[in-house]
Amino acid sequence: MIQFWKYHGLGNDFVIIDATRGGLLVDADQARKICERNTGIGADGILTVLPSESGDFRMHIYNTDGSEPEMCGNGIRCFVKFLFDSGRLQGPEARIETGRGVLSCEVQEGESGKVETVTVNMGPVILDRSEIPMEGEGRCIQQEIEIGDLNFTVTALSVGTPHLVLFEKADISLARKRGALLESHPLFPQRVNVDLAEASSRGEIDLVVYERGCGITNACGTGACASTAASAIAGKVDFDREIKVNLPGGSLYVRVAKDLSSVWMRGPAVEVFQGSLPGKLA
Repeated sequence: MIQFWKYHGLGNDFVIIDATRGGLLVDADQARKICERNTGIGADGILTVLPSESGDFRMHIYNTDGSEPEMCGNGIRCFVKFLFDSGRLQGPEARIETGRGVLSCEVQEGESGKVETVTVNMGPVILDRSEIPMEGEGRCIQQEIEIGDLNFTVTALSVGTPHLVLFEKADISLARKRGALLESHPLFPQRVNVDLAEASSRGEIDLVVYERGCGITNACGTGACASTAASAIAGKVDFDREIKVNLPGGSLYVRVAKDLSSVWMRGPAVEVFQGSLPGKLA
């Protein structure tokens, strides 16, 4: 039996397994079974605690389809809260190794003394196509791309994972259509997350994200960061200001440096329950 913990960030939910204390890194097929909502535990992904030589701990991620993204914004907040809740870390700061590199995090405690929110320095905004990755040269900022007989004006960028931002109505049904159409666009060799972002003021954005490997989720941290950066570059919201990003599951707060050297994300993380994985899943 392998112990697990269930956490969520604005409804984006994860199973956490601590491989440094009796757990294990499951394989992709096992990850799909665990994430299955009808026959498994049910989750948008699996986070595994692993040892790290460059940070305090390393976070490994599986999506529901068994793919392995480089980063997850809501996931890292849940991961850090788990480490503090379980006594693995002390003090307000943590350094977590991810597929994006080592990211600096800072926790904020509530009246109970438990971690309620986590602020993450997500690193720089990546606009170069080769680093996103995206086919072609240079940058894709408010450029048209085609699929079939349809054209979309998009901005492509990465804040740990590749995102395609469309300034359209932040509507779930529309995001599902756009995401299913664009996620596997041939311009993106590793597929792409599709964000529908709608700035309602200089300090607020409404957002729905279709995540590669998951589909529509209640919240996406990297999507909030990517869409805020794209909106700031387009002049729709302000740089160097905490922007409120409203997602289906609630709000995140994102600040983008004017020189694009850093993006800070702040938001909640919550423990839901814990249990043990039966042998047929683990």
